[in-house]
Amino acid sequence: GWKGGVVQFIKSGEWRVGEEKVLTDLGVDWRSIGDGFSWDSEDLERSKGLSREAWAVARERLASGEYDLLVLDELTYPVNWGWLDEDEVVAAIRDRAEDTNVIVTGRDASETLIEVAHTVTRMEHVKHAYDQGILARRGIDY
Repeated sequence: GWKGGVVQFIKSGEWRVGEEKVLTDLGVDWRSIGDGFSWDSEDLERSKGLSREAWAVARERLASGEYDLLVLDELTYPVNWGWLDEDEVVAAIRDRAEDTNVIVTGRDASETLIEVAHTVTRMEHVKHAYDQGILARRGIDY
């Protein structure tokens, strides 16, 4: 099988969500380096530093040739906030190891990031239980 990796730019390592447990049990190399919901951060310099730390891990993994699939979860946010240099991110994705496939998640990907991608999907929020005051439910949302 493929060797997979995930680098999370927003989520904190304090949360061990279901997908992390399942995928790490299957051998996926998982790193959560963010500090939670960065948009609510009380220390944006710390949040920015963690994003840069996550990027250093991601950049090394992109170049290593060790991964068949690498997920850069919520990478678009620190790029859009100016915490990471977009040109550097795009270059690292473009110049990655030949057999490494990359999935970038997050909203509002820039046109430059979209141009370097082979496939782009936009998911649209239409309606969610949370909008009606229903909190996250075990088995549905986590």
